[in-house]
Amino acid sequence: MPLPASSEVPDRSTALASPLVPYGWDDGWQDAFRPWAARGLVPGRVIRVDRGQCDVVTPDGTVRADTAFVVPRDPMKVICTGDWAALDPEGGSPRYVRDHLPRRTALVRSGSSKRSDAQVLAANIDRAAIAVSLAAELDLARIERFTALAWESGAEPVVVLTKADLVPDPATLGHLLSDVGRTVPGVTVLAVSSADGTGLERLAALAGSGTTVLLGQSGAGKSTLANTLIGREAMEVRAVRDMDGKGRHTTTTRNLLTLPGGGVLIDTPGLRGVGLWDAGTGVDRVFAEIEEYARRCRFQDCAHHSEPGCAVLTAVDGGELPARRLESYRKLQRENQRIVAKTDARLRQEIRREWRIRGAEARAAADAKRGRLR
Repeated sequence: MPLPASSEVPDRSTALASPLVPYGWDDGWQDAFRPWAARGLVPGRVIRVDRGQCDVVTPDGTVRADTAFVVPRDPMKVICTGDWAALDPEGGSPRYVRDHLPRRTALVRSGSSKRSDAQVLAANIDRAAIAVSLAAELDLARIERFTALAWESGAEPVVVLTKADLVPDPATLGHLLSDVGRTVPGVTVLAVSSADGTGLERLAALAGSGTTVLLGQSGAGKSTLANTLIGREAMEVRAVRDMDGKGRHTTTTRNLLTLPGGGVLIDTPGLRGVGLWDAGTGVDRVFAEIEEYARRCRFQDCAHHSEPGCAVLTAVDGGELPARRLESYRKLQRENQRIVAKTDARLRQEIRREWRIRGAEARAAADAKRGRLR
């Protein structure tokens, strides 16, 4: 695809002819890129970010680019894997990413429990495949947490129970699938095995269009699954520790790879902690049945603790709603409310700091003007 001159804006019809189509390029991105194309910049998708530089696939191939011009103070705007970037045309050394296009979706977690910073894990994703190993006891609360983040991102969550070959009894595997299905209502749940091929055909069909990000703890089998879907050893794999079954963080960066049958896959490092980031809508979707019960409560602002006429507590007492489920809902709601409060406080501080800076600049300008008039 030739680089357009500054006065030349590509037609919509050229989008489908672009070498970037296998990476998700479409007419929508083509239209969005017009302002940067008019400046002579080149489009590309970020496939890896590492130490202030990133690998970007462009119409002319994959290039290494510096991110010095896209390091904002707001961590939500930091360039990440999956972004569509505008970078210098061929010839610069180094080449720089000058900007990135507005994101359609973004998977965001809280960067630290002690701060209100966010971390964007992947951008412009269509689905989030949450890998959960069947080699260990299922942690339903963790599955709920991951799914809430996925829903909040704007992507479609899919729970992938890996290492299904370790559960040879079909009845037991069926019960596990049912347990997870009840935990995340409305979400597709698959049991897969990279060892014997169980469920891989269905997962490949799901991932065969758009962009899928693989999430989960270390040792969940994400990299093995990625290699299986890609059809080659693209990601390093190590065995889990025998003593506790935990992984060893073989993946240290987020890597974007194309799948042979179509679609794009982003493999991510294992996540020990997954903090919520303004994920109220995602939490509500994971606990949709609690939200439904809550609409029948006597009081509109019912907290579902000890209020009279609470339909949620009635459902727990009657065995319709597991007590574990309600406690998990309360925990995620409290956590999300704390991070929202921290974010609001930080925003107020930034506004006050901006006012102070502008006030100081105005006073300095006034003093300088008075000095000139003397």
